Amino acid sequence: MKKNMGTTDKAIRVIIAIGIALLYYFDIIQGTLAYILMALAIIFLLTSFIGFCPLYKPFGINTCRTKK
Repeated sequence: MKKNMGTTDKAIRVIIAIGIALLYYFDIIQGTLAYILMALAIIFLLTSFIGFCPLYKPFGINTCRTKK
């Protein structure tokens, strides 16, 4: 698995995941929407920790800086 996520991309994903968790914690989101968004938050955290997003590969997206 070659890394395809840059530092900024990882940081944005973590911030979004924290925001979703806070929305759930303060009961702003509930029910099915809350479960779907929490699953998305977990996926964002996992992909940011490993540095690889499977959806980027088919589209050829790479936000990781390359050394020249």
